[in-house]
Amino acid sequence: MIIKELNGYKPQFGTDCFIAENAVIIGEVSMGNQCSIWYNAVIRGDVHYIKMGNKVNVQDGAVIHATYKKHPTNIGNNVSIGHNALVHGCTLHDDVLVGMGAIIMDDCIVES
Repeated sequence: MIIKELNGYKPQFGTDCFIAENAVIIGEVSMGNQCSIWYNAVIRGDVHYIKMGNKVNVQDGAVIHATYKKHPTNIGNNVSIGHNALVHGCTLHDDVLVGMGAIIMDDCIVES
């Protein structure tokens, strides 16, 4: 796994998380307990923060990012983000399933 500090922010992880060896997590990212980040996933908190709750599952090839000084990304508990999905500058409430290949962009709110 590639875990990188950026601009003084180092990713923070809860307990009992799985992170695949080629997943990339950068910058201002906080992750709750029992999360799983699968192969080739990228979570990039370089321009704003990314906050993830407990039991968040990020499948292979998914990308989570935020919008420069505008929209952070907030992800609730028990959320599953499908393979190759893009989650960018938005809010996902608890118990959300993001389908494979889905694109969720700036300022969107996906409710439970």
